[in-house]
Amino acid sequence: MNGYNSVVCIKQVPDTKRITGDAMKADGTINRAALPAVFNPDDRCALEAALSVKERFGGTVTVITMGLPAAKAILREALFCGADRAVLVTDRKAAGSDTLATSYILSQAVKKFSPDLVFCGRQAIDGDTAQTGPQIAEKLGMPAITYLEKLDLDGQTATAVRDIGTGIETDRVKLPALFTVTEKFGELRPFNMRRVMELKASEPETLDCAAIGCEDSRCGFAGSPTNVNRIESVVLAGGEFKEVAPTEEAIGNLVKELVDEHTIG
Repeated sequence: MNGYNSVVCIKQVPDTKRITGDAMKADGTINRAALPAVFNPDDRCALEAALSVKERFGGTVTVITMGLPAAKAILREALFCGADRAVLVTDRKAAGSDTLATSYILSQAVKKFSPDLVFCGRQAIDGDTAQTGPQIAEKLGMPAITYLEKLDLDGQTATAVRDIGTGIETDRVKLPALFTVTEKFGELRPFNMRRVMELKASEPETLDCAAIGCEDSRCGFAGSPTNVNRIESVVLAGGEFKEVAPTEEAIGNLVKELVDEHTIG
């Protein structure tokens, strides 16, 4: 192998730590203008995974995002960190896309670059569904390895260590394959200042849905069966508490009290 062709799907997301009452539009979609935008945290880890493959084995890294022109900001960040190519998929037809439509559009874009490896963040903080990466893999006909922590490559085979909640699992998979990455893989490296100076005025490549061969009926609202009822910011606050002694009698009395109050039982 003369290196690996990696594609990374990244996303500019609203900063969900700053949710306000204006976070949702009347049509059930996120009001992105009401919240500051950030580089999705897990996607930063996905980019680090691709850059580490390039560093160890050679090859190229292409980053793709779907969104408004403002999303060029995170594409430039990816270039500053070491990505070779940056692509923005932007089109009014993509507005209102849920994970089904988003994964379709991104899969069409990814196909154009014939990757050996595709990396996605585990999930995006604006939806937390963890659906888009595996759906891209399904549409591309690739195996998907989720919750990636470590990765090694040997020709057309990858050995992946993944988190399964109760421990770790080691999988071997033939390439091409898609991997969703967690923060356990490692934080994204800092900007390379030479690349910042060289690329600070660069314009990422821009494609629309037609350019990547999308069917209109599978994009945006038309291709999105999901409806959001409402978005709420839930804040957990401390209140009164009752201290219970670690004895059988005290615990028994507590359980009886909870049953009497219909809290349990």
